[in-house]
Amino acid sequence: MRFSARSSALAATAAAASMVLAGCAGGGAGGAKAGAATLDIATLTAAQSLDPKDAIGSALPYFQAVYDTLIRRAPDGAYQPMLATKWAYDESGTKLSLTLREGVKFTDGSVFDAKAVKANLEHFKNGGGGAAKTLDSLKQVTAEDATHVTLTLSAPDPAMLFHLSDAAGLMASPAKLAEGSLKTTPVGTGPYTLDKGRTTIGDKYAFQRKQGYWGEKLPYESLTISVFDNETAVVNGLKTGQIDSAILQDAGQQAALASDSKLKKTDFTFDVQGLLLFDRGGVHTPALRKAEVRQALNLAIDRKTMLDKIRQGRGEVTNQMYGPETKAYDKALDTHYDHDPAKAKQLLAKAGYADGFTLKLPRVSAIVGDALASSIKADLKAVGINVTWDQLDGASALQKIYRERAYSAMVMNIGQSPSDWVTTQELVAPGTFNMFGTTDATVKRLLPQVQAGSEKEAGDAARALNKHLVEQGWFVPFYRMTYQIVSGSDVKATPQSGMAVPSIYNYAPAAS
Repeated sequence: MRFSARSSALAATAAAASMVLAGCAGGGAGGAKAGAATLDIATLTAAQSLDPKDAIGSALPYFQAVYDTLIRRAPDGAYQPMLATKWAYDESGTKLSLTLREGVKFTDGSVFDAKAVKANLEHFKNGGGGAAKTLDSLKQVTAEDATHVTLTLSAPDPAMLFHLSDAAGLMASPAKLAEGSLKTTPVGTGPYTLDKGRTTIGDKYAFQRKQGYWGEKLPYESLTISVFDNETAVVNGLKTGQIDSAILQDAGQQAALASDSKLKKTDFTFDVQGLLLFDRGGVHTPALRKAEVRQALNLAIDRKTMLDKIRQGRGEVTNQMYGPETKAYDKALDTHYDHDPAKAKQLLAKAGYADGFTLKLPRVSAIVGDALASSIKADLKAVGINVTWDQLDGASALQKIYRERAYSAMVMNIGQSPSDWVTTQELVAPGTFNMFGTTDATVKRLLPQVQAGSEKEAGDAARALNKHLVEQGWFVPFYRMTYQIVSGSDVKATPQSGMAVPSIYNYAPAAS
């Protein structure tokens, strides 16, 4: 099931809870077999709203069907023209100028222009959605003329192009932004329109190819996205041909299809699973103030056994939160901490915790299964740390974890962005995942360099920052998880950089 929190912990936890409670939806009729007429995708992520301000993470394909983004992100992460044909920063890195495509109209007949861009960016920034914070640095949007817009930033934001190719870059008709109607009646410039007669929000979404679309015609006449509440049902749909393509995260479900030669499988990694330490200042758990204690936690976790037993080896052990696509990534840091309970005990004693301490963690069963909960508890108990689990449902998790800030740490799946600054903003700078705002002299020195340095300076600073965070035990990552795109033999699906699911542009008939 999809529980990544790349863009918002609040949204991710709410999504996890809603998936557990959601009803199972049936698949379509098997699109690729009908001469590329229909593509049927299965997902565990529902979109309760199709207003762009609510777009986030694995829900993006719903939005991509009906809304274009300002910038398109290729499967390998390269930026390409879409509604914006050109872009450039000024020397300070705080003004981003966009040249817009001419002759594009929304499905209600209104014209896409600079005023539309301004209205959409302001709507997204102020809309309160899970990804709204990605535009925190956006200070002002100026429509210079119909085809030119300037984004003024409060400070350089190395991730802004990424965000404009993601949820923040989705463009809807300005006339509909304030109405609230976009939640169920999207009006964009995208390649499809929503077929409301065949759509049930939260269950099944049907899209029909738009006539007269300004861009390249996608290969499927219609697109159906069906919401399931478990991967077993998804696997059954793939086996029977009711579903053309889906992402499988569960290692057991991947294994169940391993011998099925009729289905194509593509492995990729996106999420890292681990223990996020919020309380490095010792607000709730004084022991976590000590680097030796955080290092001991890392040494206590038997990552290889955990990966082998819980995920059947489907993944890669890691000790770092920055992903392989970032400049910060250093392969050597993946194995910085060996499993060494004896050394962990020594470090705990050195920090003044020879008798250990208690670490209370929240548990939403949809995120932390029995095997994972038992493994973490046993590994930490072996060095004298007593883990107690607080069982929470989705609603109480949101309240207690993020609003009350009641816990010192939490087990999460975090999508590893290809952008160094996205990861740095989300995990290191004060915010959702650094909810107590802890920092140190090295972090204070390196953050501005990652944010505003030249390409070389930013890369060097990101690598230094990553090394420092690993050595200081800011986090306790376990492993990067191998996911799998599974498709029928007549569908080709390509993984998408920066997303846990393929973009809708990444599907094609296998023969093409």
